[in-house]
Amino acid sequence: MNASEFRRRGKEMVDYVANYMEGIEGRQVYPDVKPGYLRPLIPAAAPQEPDTFEDIISDIEKIIMPGVTHWHSPYFFAYFPTASSYPAMLADMLCGAIGCIGFSWAASPACTELETVMMDWLGKMLELPESFLAGNTGDGGGVIQGSASEATLVALLAARTKVTSRLQAASPELTQASIMEKLVAYSSDQAHSSVERAGLIGGVKLKSIPSDGNFAMRASALQEALERDKAAGLIPFFVVATLGTTSCCSFDNLLEVGPLCNKEDMWLHIDAAYAGSAFICPEFRHLLNGVEFANSFNFNPHKWL
Repeated sequence: MNASEFRRRGKEMVDYVANYMEGIEGRQVYPDVKPGYLRPLIPAAAPQEPDTFEDIISDIEKIIMPGVTHWHSPYFFAYFPTASSYPAMLADMLCGAIGCIGFSWAASPACTELETVMMDWLGKMLELPESFLAGNTGDGGGVIQGSASEATLVALLAARTKVTSRLQAASPELTQASIMEKLVAYSSDQAHSSVERAGLIGGVKLKSIPSDGNFAMRASALQEALERDKAAGLIPFFVVATLGTTSCCSFDNLLEVGPLCNKEDMWLHIDAAYAGSAFICPEFRHLLNGVEFANSFNFNPHKWL
């Protein structure tokens, strides 16, 4: 495909996408196909010769669309919106064309700096403390992760590295292995399964704190677990507080848990994947009170924004 054909096919694809969006309510929201439906409909190996553009578009309608769950449909009530829009689709086209890989500033300065600035925008919308923002000093700042699950894992690994460095500085004879076998992380029994997964991947113990009658983690229950584990020779180092649990949108008590984490010198991570976008609204911002005690915070703009 050369530039001339790309211009022509691009216009055709824009028309296809616009028609899809305008007519989406006429499509069946959830497919009635069975697992494995697709394999018999496409070649077992990549073709030696390319298909025509017309054949590919035809296959999309005949083969792909029957197996698509239409998240944009007005009749789709599961999970959360995909937060896609016409401007976002155009932006995706431009991103695909530029194709920058932003793993460092030198790899693409504009990519790195735009992410930093726009994450500050988000932080200011949520009225996060200045320590969470990059600003001009670079002390804080947000990073776009692939998922909330990934964000929790990154926070846990950062906390693990920090406590390991601190303990080895005080006692150089300690090995990383001897420290890791004693590290303990905590979360509410209402926390998302990704928190448990982060503990498994991070190679540390993760203990579940029983929630109260409102399905919230309270400082008293956390304190009991800390005292028990410290008496057993373990090292508490990381706590995940959830704001808007997956099961019932409950909120852990940040104003209680936060000061306790600071007192015990434990990393406090806030997982606000589901409800975090609501904090932009002034009438809901109070639900984030206590964030000043946290070391890290994540939320998913694509769910409500």
